[in-house]
Amino acid sequence: MAERKKRPHKRLFKTMLAAAVTAVVTGEAVMLLVVNVFPVMRIYGDSMSPALFDGDIVITQKISTLERGDICVFSLNGSILCKRVIGTGGDTISVDENGVVSVNGSQLAEPYLNMTALGSSTVEYPVTVPDGCYFVMGDNRRTSIDSRNTAVGCVDGGQVEGKLLLRILPLPGIPGQA
Repeated sequence: MAERKKRPHKRLFKTMLAAAVTAVVTGEAVMLLVVNVFPVMRIYGDSMSPALFDGDIVITQKISTLERGDICVFSLNGSILCKRVIGTGGDTISVDENGVVSVNGSQLAEPYLNMTALGSSTVEYPVTVPDGCYFVMGDNRRTSIDSRNTAVGCVDGGQVEGKLLLRILPLPGIPGQA
């Protein structure tokens, strides 16, 4: 009789144990996916304003190629930077004294900018982007240190950590937040 009373508890224990193991394994799989395929990153500085601001949290996707207009994150001297792709391998980039950007002889339409500025430019124009590299610029052209400066130059594709997919924090529309 005592054995019959123990059987439901054993079944319940096995069911709960299986559920717990499943939850842990699923959680680990999701974590690996997030860390390896969709890294979450924090934005530091204002070089990408008005698109992104200091403290924003974003989701990126590890991807092998980028296109003009993509926002990418890349490593440079142990830091992770976030900039917009202006040119890809083979493109010829020029920036005039007013900060107007031309790609392959045509003025680049940049609706994401509040204003143009030459900024901290120490390169000689025109610049031809090497194959497998990217010419990147911050949206806040006055303060951004980017491919216009020899300290950054054209970014090798191997330095690219990913492409920005989505800003997740701060949530838009919440009072007191940008």
